[in-house]
Amino acid sequence: MDIELIFKVAGVGIIVAVLNILLKKAERDEQALMTTLAGLVVVLMLMIGEIGELFETVRETFGI
Repeated sequence: MDIELIFKVAGVGIIVAVLNILLKKAERDEQALMTTLAGLVVVLMLMIGEIGELFETVRETFGI
C-alpha cells in the first residue's frame, strides 16, 4: 500500500468531516448525510484497486 493513498483517504475524511459539521450547524442534516455517503463512495473508489489486490492475494494463498 502506498503512503500517497493513505494521505488521499485522510484528506477526503477531513474535508467530509468539516463539511458535515458545517452542514449540521446550518441545520441541513440531509445534506450532511449525503456528503458523508459521497465521501464514503470516493474513498471506496480510491481503494478499489487495493481491495482487488487483496482478493487476488487471498486466492493465491489458499489456492482458490
